[in-house]
Amino acid sequence: MSLEEIPDGQLAAVVTFLEMLEPPTEPVPESSLQLRRASLDADDYRALFRKIGAPWLWFSRLKLSDAELDAIIGDPEVHLYEVAAVEAVVGLLELDFREPGQCKLAFVGLVPSLTGDGHGRWLLAEAVHRAWREGVSRVHVHTCTLDHPAAPAAYRRAGFVPYKRAIERFTDPRLTGNLPPDAAPQWPLLGT
Repeated sequence: MSLEEIPDGQLAAVVTFLEMLEPPTEPVPESSLQLRRASLDADDYRALFRKIGAPWLWFSRLKLSDAELDAIIGDPEVHLYEVAAVEAVVGLLELDFREPGQCKLAFVGLVPSLTGDGHGRWLLAEAVHRAWREGVSRVHVHTCTLDHPAAPAAYRRAGFVPYKRAIERFTDPRLTGNLPPDAAPQWPLLGT
């Protein structure tokens, strides 16, 4: 075994890529939450993305310019959904159909206060159900060691099969200003 030091100000994550080649046969469980199609501008998208992803250091969309982000979320083959509890928006689902015959679960998440109550299982089942539209022969997703610890098992329970791993190394988004310094306290901030 060998260890590679990561310089202060950097983070590394092991990314696991998973895929599903056949639609699941399980029905979508019931939930008190609602999934509704969303049309968001760049600022509203970033606010929701931070609300859901800051605890897991999601930052990829935060570093994009408005034009770059609008090109993604404004694409007709990218379907955005808000997860709502009455009127409060408590989650995000982004399905990317831009690659022919495939759907990427780009982002699936709920606010931390809703984890552990079965809402994630419902959201993931909804995501998979909506991903398998006509013409789709593969649904894929990736997760990493910075995501919620239950994410890999949840994807596998939903029917995804892991097929590849990679190491991702990047500047800590709390140091670049993409996320506040108190985001994801489970990962100590170094280099300040």
